[in-house]
Amino acid sequence: MSTQHLYNQWSATYDTVENKTRDLEKLACETVLADIPLTRVLELGGGTGKNTEWLAERAENVLSVDFSEEMQAVAKAKVKNSNVEFRRGDVRSEWSFVDSKVDLITCSLILEHVEDLNFMFEQAGKVLVAGGRFYICELHPLKQYEGSKARFETEDGVQVTECFTHHISDYTNAAVRNGFSIGRLNEWFDDEDRTITPRLISFLFVMDFVAPKVRQ
Repeated sequence: MSTQHLYNQWSATYDTVENKTRDLEKLACETVLADIPLTRVLELGGGTGKNTEWLAERAENVLSVDFSEEMQAVAKAKVKNSNVEFRRGDVRSEWSFVDSKVDLITCSLILEHVEDLNFMFEQAGKVLVAGGRFYICELHPLKQYEGSKARFETEDGVQVTECFTHHISDYTNAAVRNGFSIGRLNEWFDDEDRTITPRLISFLFVMDFVAPKVRQ
């Protein structure tokens, strides 16, 4: 079953069941971006609108993109801000859903479903203004090493999505290769308990003026 179909199924319970990853990512997003001026925001993986309204209250315009029609339907029902536009789109293909440059891209809990990180940064570089920021928050690689994946329960049993393991260096190398510098890196722990494996990792990358030339 495709990841898209599974997220369509998950939409019915995504907001109501206990989900430490979902809730901790919301905290991470609001913490990392709290002091960042927001004008034009591209929200990737907007899902059921977990971060959409918060972003809309701080930005002039928010374009929220998701490949799950059912997840996005939940978001549309909740988020009524006039400065939010919803569009369907798959980040694994050319980002034709973006019409103009933005100064912030947020990417929350979707890159474990994307095999090619380099493509993501290539596309991000095309739509960000110089000096724009790219916020990413994902399941921590250490959690992935332990076997954690996006999963949810249905009447037919536990549904597990297709996931790819990305190491920290995979993110940073892809970023630098495409003209980004690392502005901030944080690890996020359940109940702020730093004696356990961190649940999430977040990055705030900054789009430099000129992408560096990489020797082949």
